[in-house]
Amino acid sequence: MSSQVYVAGVGMIPFAKPGQSAPYHVMGAEAAKLALADAGLDYSAVEQAYVGYVYGDSTCGQRALYQVGMSGIPIVNVNNNCSTGSTALFMARQAIQSGAVDCVLALGFEQMKPGALGAVFTDRPSAFDDFDAAADKLVDAAGIPLALRYFGGAGLSHMTKYGTPLTSFAKVRAKASRHAMNNPLALFRKEVTADDVMNDQVIWPGVMTRLMACPPTCGGAAALLVSEKFASKHGLRKDVRIAAQAMTTDTPSTFGAGDMMQVVGFDMSRAAANKVYEAAGVGPEDLDVVELHDCFAHNELITYEALGLCPEGGAAKFIDDGDNTYGGRIVTNPSGGLLSKGHPLGATGLAQCYELTRQLRGSAAATQVEGAKLALQHNLGLGGACVVTLYERA
Repeated sequence: MSSQVYVAGVGMIPFAKPGQSAPYHVMGAEAAKLALADAGLDYSAVEQAYVGYVYGDSTCGQRALYQVGMSGIPIVNVNNNCSTGSTALFMARQAIQSGAVDCVLALGFEQMKPGALGAVFTDRPSAFDDFDAAADKLVDAAGIPLALRYFGGAGLSHMTKYGTPLTSFAKVRAKASRHAMNNPLALFRKEVTADDVMNDQVIWPGVMTRLMACPPTCGGAAALLVSEKFASKHGLRKDVRIAAQAMTTDTPSTFGAGDMMQVVGFDMSRAAANKVYEAAGVGPEDLDVVELHDCFAHNELITYEALGLCPEGGAAKFIDDGDNTYGGRIVTNPSGGLLSKGHPLGATGLAQCYELTRQLRGSAAATQVEGAKLALQHNLGLGGACVVTLYERA
C-alpha cells in the first residue's frame, strides 16, 4: 500500500438545529455535489462511495447519492457513532491505497432530534452496557444523561488528578465561540465569554454548565479522495495530501484503569495519534492547526494531552497561555469545533476534513491559520473508535 492519496474536493453545507434543516438525503446530496464541484469532477468518475450516518435506516447512503447519480458503484454505509464521518474517510483512503480504485467519495450526514442522545433499539443489549457500568462505578451523578456523565466524569477526573479549575473548560468554550464567529457554516456564531459559560445553566454542579456541551445538529459534509495517478491524469489539484492516518478501538485500559478519562478514550486517542506521528516522521510540535473532537469542553481539554499538544496535566496552562488559539503554538478548532460549529454525528469527521483542507490550501478566509502546512484531525466515537488523520500541504 504505497499510493499517495490526495483530497481533490471537499464540500460542506451550513449546520442547523434539529427541525430547521433539509431531510438527510437532501443534505447528503448537496454536500456530495459541492465536493464534486470543488474537484471539478462529474459523479461518473467516482468508483466507490462510503457514506456515514448514525440515526437512520440501512441504505440511507444510497438514498442520498441516488440524488447525485445512479451509476451502479459500490456504496457502503458506515456507522461508528461520533467517529462515523472519519471512519468513512479512513475506508475511502484504504480503498485507494490498496490499488483497488483511484477515485472515492466519503460522505457524511445526520438528521438529528433535539435533546440528549439515547438508544434507538431498547429491546436488546446496548453497546454501552460496559461504559454505563464503568460510569456507575466511577462517578456519582444520578439523573445526569449518559453522554454528559461520561465526558463530565472525564473532566472531573482531570480536575481531581491535576487541580484543573472549572474555568479552564469555560475558557475552551469561549475560545470556540471566538473562532466560530468567523465561520459562516457554524451553527452558533455569537461570542460568549468564560464568565458567560460559567454563569450558564448548571447541568452538573461543579462539573458542567450547558454551554460546555455541544448541541445536537443536522448537516452534511463530503470529501473526494484520489490517487496521484488519477489526479495527474485528470488535472486535479494535488495540494493537500493525507500524510498518515490511524484508527484505533478500545483496549483493556478503557475499563481496567478505573478512570473516566480512559472510559472516554484517552488511551485510544493517544495510540492513534502516536501511530500517525510515527508513520509520518513528525511530532505534535510540528503541527500548525488541529481540528479535534470537542463534543464537550472537557474532551477538548483532555485531548490536548492525549494528542501530545501539551504534557499530561498541562492543559490548564496550555489554555491560559493562549497556545490553543491564533497567536499561540497550535490553533485548535479554528472552525469553532463541535461546541460552536455543531455536531451532526455522521458529518462531523468530514466537516473537520473540510476545514483542514481549506486551511492547507490557504483558502479558509477568516478562519485561516497563516502559513499552515501540517494539520491534524481527531475524531472520536464511544463504543469505541478513534480516527486521527494527518494532512500535509503538498
